[in-house]
Amino acid sequence: MINFKEEIAKIISNNTNINYVEIEQYIETPPNDEMGDYAFPCFRLAKELKKAPQIIAEDLKSKIEKNEDLIEKINVAGGYLNFYINKKCLISNTINEIEKEKDNYGKSNIGNGKTVLVEYSSPNIAKPFHIGHLRNTLIGHSLYNMYKYLGYNTISINHLGDYGTQFGKMIEGYKLWGSEYNIDENPIEELTKIYVRINELCKKDENVLERCRDNFKKLEDKDPYCVEIWNKFKELSLKEFNRIYDILGVKFDSLNGEAFYSDKMGEVVELLNESGKLVESEGAKIIDLEDKKLGVCMIKKSNDSSTYATRDLAAILYRARTYDFDKCLYVVAYEQNLHFKQIFEVAKLLGLDEKYTNGLEHVSYGMVHLKDGKMSTREGNVIKVNELLNEAISRVEKIIEEKNPNMEDKKQNAQIIGIGAITFCNICTTIIKDQIFDWDSILNFSGETGPYIQYTYVRTNSIIQNIKELPKAEDVNIEKLENKEAVKIIKLIYNFQDIIKQSAMKNEPSIMARYLIELSKAYSNYYNEYKILVDDLEEKNARIHITYITGLVLKIGMNLLGIDMPNKM
Repeated sequence: MINFKEEIAKIISNNTNINYVEIEQYIETPPNDEMGDYAFPCFRLAKELKKAPQIIAEDLKSKIEKNEDLIEKINVAGGYLNFYINKKCLISNTINEIEKEKDNYGKSNIGNGKTVLVEYSSPNIAKPFHIGHLRNTLIGHSLYNMYKYLGYNTISINHLGDYGTQFGKMIEGYKLWGSEYNIDENPIEELTKIYVRINELCKKDENVLERCRDNFKKLEDKDPYCVEIWNKFKELSLKEFNRIYDILGVKFDSLNGEAFYSDKMGEVVELLNESGKLVESEGAKIIDLEDKKLGVCMIKKSNDSSTYATRDLAAILYRARTYDFDKCLYVVAYEQNLHFKQIFEVAKLLGLDEKYTNGLEHVSYGMVHLKDGKMSTREGNVIKVNELLNEAISRVEKIIEEKNPNMEDKKQNAQIIGIGAITFCNICTTIIKDQIFDWDSILNFSGETGPYIQYTYVRTNSIIQNIKELPKAEDVNIEKLENKEAVKIIKLIYNFQDIIKQSAMKNEPSIMARYLIELSKAYSNYYNEYKILVDDLEEKNARIHITYITGLVLKIGMNLLGIDMPNKM
């Protein structure tokens, strides 16, 4: 398929003697179609050519030889050189590419030979899987899918929160009140009650808090009783978590949590010692990062137990050696910004190749809050994901009963639509923004939502199922797709691979989500303007074909976001 942006860059390069690769980086997509398909800001050349951008744009326009097979028009607007792509060329290139690639449309090999690790979900053992973990899981899963689609060797890691002082608290709570709770029957609920109760006691009694800290130290020292209880908590928790992952369609290549690195932290301490940067402070061992304005990173507590930082550093060392990664993404809320800045800086002291330390990236996302404030397991005010998903499915079932009671596979479709609504709303806005959880808005099935895209797909699918044979690209009269509504769709579909690249490289799945909304709107406008199954064969073939390629791209895009498509709605 022709890369129009690259071709335009080459045209400009031929008339400026500036490398086309550099030129291509600056070419923009105008905010509306009237301003062209691509625009080059001549401000970029003003300093080098010592001319005003407007004059540079006029000069370039006069020098560029018109290639009407590729570019049908060039004009100047301010300091911008605007290019209008030949519609026939755009349409034929796009539909022929889809004809060739079909379900693989938009795939790329840009990631061949490169490895990306994506760490996400990472719930805490013995605590509820709440909507904060859900957002994390859905963001990470969509990034995993998109990197994989771009040809990267992609590894998904669930870095379980299965270590730390909280387990000292859980062990103490279990010692005190374990017999009062039936954790085998309802593990997460009962363990949460114990956790809330022991935290209340710790607030009142410093001695209890000290016993909790001692319990964790015993766990690190492999005390048989503490290890036995900890293993039980972990086994029961994973069973519950896997039920949620199964519903979401999420799987992991690695479940190595914090505890996995317990026997690997000694080497981290040794390497930091050898660097000469590990110092003692009030009985603890720290790395002073004040010169980087990052405060102090604690490596060992005063009672010699480890910290999150120690375990994360051990994980970096292990992952570099095991996976030889090019990128290691950490999908973790912005509350941990300082933590990751610290460990990425301290990782430079471990003697690793710069390839690894440069490849560490924190994919920071906003927190999920209740209307009346922040969620906290300690306080017991969390919205549990299993309840949320069940409620979403239940509400969709009611809508189906009201609007289409005779639908086949009602339960299956209700699950696909309900889970899709929850998934889409978690990734449709810029991920750094906080979210206020509100049942009414999260399950609103009108407007710019997951169900709207699913409905658009079902509409396209219904049309395709009602025809005997899908027309091939060669049977499509390009002239029948030169109207503005069809061209809008074709332009969006042409840009699909670029949208995948942007979403992955910027670690921002909302780019894909917004794109799918725009494509759905564009098709709805086309559908309202033009009857699809008309008598004229050429018109019908063209309209069926644009319906088919729209549905195909909507399905691929939603699948990349981790959302299935229903057959009926």
